[in-house]
Amino acid sequence: MKERSLKKRIEKTAADFTELAGGMIKWLMISVIVGGIGGGMGTIFVYSVNTADAFFAANKWMIYVLPAGGLLIALMYNLAGIKTVKGVSRMMDQVRGDDDLSPVYIPIVFGSTILTHIGGGSAGREGAALQIGGSIGEGIGHLFQMNESDMSIMVLSGSAAMFSALFCAPLTATIFAMEVISVGVMYYGALLPCLASSLVAYAIARMAGLNGEPWGFLSMPDLDIIIILKVAVLGLICAAASVITVIAFDHTGKFFRTHLKNRYVRLLAGGAIMIVLTLLFPSGDFNGSGMNVITQALHGNADWFDFLIKLVFTALCLGTGYKGGEIVPTFYIGAALGCCAGGLLGIDPGFAAAIGIVATFCGAVNCPIASIILGIEFFGGGGIIYYATACAISFLMSGYYSLYGSQKIMYSKTTAKFINKRAK
Repeated sequence: MKERSLKKRIEKTAADFTELAGGMIKWLMISVIVGGIGGGMGTIFVYSVNTADAFFAANKWMIYVLPAGGLLIALMYNLAGIKTVKGVSRMMDQVRGDDDLSPVYIPIVFGSTILTHIGGGSAGREGAALQIGGSIGEGIGHLFQMNESDMSIMVLSGSAAMFSALFCAPLTATIFAMEVISVGVMYYGALLPCLASSLVAYAIARMAGLNGEPWGFLSMPDLDIIIILKVAVLGLICAAASVITVIAFDHTGKFFRTHLKNRYVRLLAGGAIMIVLTLLFPSGDFNGSGMNVITQALHGNADWFDFLIKLVFTALCLGTGYKGGEIVPTFYIGAALGCCAGGLLGIDPGFAAAIGIVATFCGAVNCPIASIILGIEFFGGGGIIYYATACAISFLMSGYYSLYGSQKIMYSKTTAKFINKRAK
């Protein structure tokens, strides 16, 4: 009897191993394809957006062309029959099987983002990239005739690949894709596919000359309890900033969709508003993604009003229908606010700007683990305790607000209670 039982256990173990090994090989092979295509597309996308930003910086008169670009954006979406523009929320719905990310989104999202940036619109790039990546993943999933559960992993892998190519941060891309959908419940089954596709995309981006953002110059202070307490205060400030950012973006969009129902009129109005704002603030620091201003803040140089003006620019730009993303503007707001608050708190402004980026991002997307890893990949591991402190405070005190309306908060932030509610 014992020999028969042992034999059955061995056979069961062998069968389990064969199944797991087969799954690993399957996902590795498919993830290489997803990462290769996502990495190539992400690299092209980064260079295109950077070129568009540089062109606008050298030709600021292009702001007068932005309304025409808005009409083209409206035309593309109308011709494609896309009535509701959900942005990254559409990717989240697709992971749950509630929506689709057809490959038709790729040229539309790509083109509309370039039109926004070349005309001086105030937007990021990662929102578009996540949608493109999700579309790539879904398209490859259909090619391999995958079932619904596997298709969800494909969408996450594609999004992770694009995020990795954009920021050259493969581990952040992996954890962000797994963590952002349902706060409190991570899609661990997607770990290997997301990591593999992120690493392949990262390798392609590096071979193409992308090195991420040049922020390695920043040095972190030695571990000190007083600085930790000050960072905790900064985390609280960033939580407030993230909530204000989410509310501003959300209500601005709702206001224009309610009062200007016609997409063409809404984008024309948005272009006109951006022209007026750019005439009032002609430096160009608040147009485009603003990566140069983020770098200046990390060097300790930012005006106290920078984050407020960027918030207004981006809320009006995205709220009227121009495309891009919210994450890099959130980095901008966090960096500028952190730099100014650091001086008041008695800590190095450049260091405080880095904490501001990590903590404001955390509060806006409810992804504390991804945010801590973001700090490590952007600024080095020496400040991990500071990142964790700021993120813990910002995650808790930002409540249930999120940049992504389709994000689900599975557990309460204050008690071990299952709540399963959509973010505000």
